[in-house]
Amino acid sequence: MSLAHHGVLFLDELAEFRRAALEALRQPLEDGVVCIARARARAWFPARPVLLGAVNPCPCGYHSHPRRRCVCSDEARKRYRARLSGPLIDRLDIHVSVPPVEVSALTRSGGGESSADVRARVTRARDVQRERAAKLGVSTSVNATLTGAELEAVAALDRDGRRLVEAAVEKLGLSARAFVKVRRVARTIADLEGEERVRVPHVAEAIQARLLDREVARY
Repeated sequence: MSLAHHGVLFLDELAEFRRAALEALRQPLEDGVVCIARARARAWFPARPVLLGAVNPCPCGYHSHPRRRCVCSDEARKRYRARLSGPLIDRLDIHVSVPPVEVSALTRSGGGESSADVRARVTRARDVQRERAAKLGVSTSVNATLTGAELEAVAALDRDGRRLVEAAVEKLGLSARAFVKVRRVARTIADLEGEERVRVPHVAEAIQARLLDREVARY
């Protein structure tokens, strides 16, 4: 976590890591530091990476696949899903499903957005965040670290947006932490689209990106 500070830490096959190793991620994700404690001393190291994890939907990897048949039982899928604890999932801002890539997409040339265009859009959004932070006097220019109180100034919701978030909290059982993350992500979506205010479509997209919360609610 500390070696990836202000970088990207990618954990492939997330559900295959030891439970203790995964649970050890919780506090650094919350506080942005790693504490190493020994008998006579403690040392703290900065740890604010962008954490990315990839996980199969089930042990065989084919649950909900459009063409391949999953051979796992419901119980096996639940056990596999349970390797990622609720408190850990709660600390991840976005959970999305990535469908299989069609062969036609692999052989088709061009048509996609270039990395340079994506970078330019992200840079513009970050510039907007810095200018807004300076104008409003908030403690951080990065949406990911905005406090709940700062969100009221930076990402105020209109009546419809607040109703949508409240309905999601009620239906999905979102925690207070997840509620704050939805608002942070909605603010970022609005920034990427060049919108000054957070609107209902931004909130809806942020809620839609809490896939694992929806799965828990279904079970």
